[in-house]
Amino acid sequence: MTEKTVWPLFEVFIRSRQGLSHVHAGSLHAADAKMALENARDVFTRRGEGSSIWVVPSQTITASAPENKGELYDPADSKIYRHPTFYDVPDDVEFI
Repeated sequence: MTEKTVWPLFEVFIRSRQGLSHVHAGSLHAADAKMALENARDVFTRRGEGSSIWVVPSQTITASAPENKGELYDPADSKIYRHPTFYDVPDDVEFI
């Protein structure tokens, strides 16, 4: 029997034609970043709805742990000026 080769996992982010930011679309396995980009295009933008694609190796992503949210976010709670709750946003502003 031969051993199966497992390709690295990539996370795919797509920016829609109307959007300003990339949104996580899913994950896929690929041999390298070029192949991941081509596969992401074929899988996640079949109808031409995307304007930009990012592929990121999953192993390079560093994320915070949910149990550390207190120490990570507590300092921001005392800076209420950072939250846009004091401002009235005009109706003609498209992106908030």
